[in-house]
Amino acid sequence: MRSKRCDEEGSFSAQISGVGVAPEGARSATGGATSTPDGGALLEGQRWSTRRKLAVVQRLVAGESLEIVSREIGVPIYQLEEWREKALLGMEEALKAHAQDPAERKLAEAQRRIGELTMENELLRERCRRAVGPLARGKSAK
Repeated sequence: MRSKRCDEEGSFSAQISGVGVAPEGARSATGGATSTPDGGALLEGQRWSTRRKLAVVQRLVAGESLEIVSREIGVPIYQLEEWREKALLGMEEALKAHAQDPAERKLAEAQRRIGELTMENELLRERCRRAVGPLARGKSAK
């Protein structure tokens, strides 16, 4: 069902009742925010990208109020707290990771390769010890 609505300038706009229109005086559970070009709430059916979530979390970490941000972008407070906790955990894990010195990396690779060659040599020695034939221990191939 369509209804016509007159705005302040006197122009009419058609709206479909029940689609994205709440009864007068009603608010949505997320505060009734609408989409804004500067990064406010999303339109229905849109999803929050990682980049947009990061921008919101940065605002929270900078000290903005959860309630104000929640109302502005139309996301429940519990969801903002969850995003903030995940971001803080991710930062903590990133800081725990040690930047590996290139020399240490080369040393670790060399030690790994030495271990492989040592095992290979031991296996070949054992095979030669058990071998029967012209290349068995003590026999020359003259």
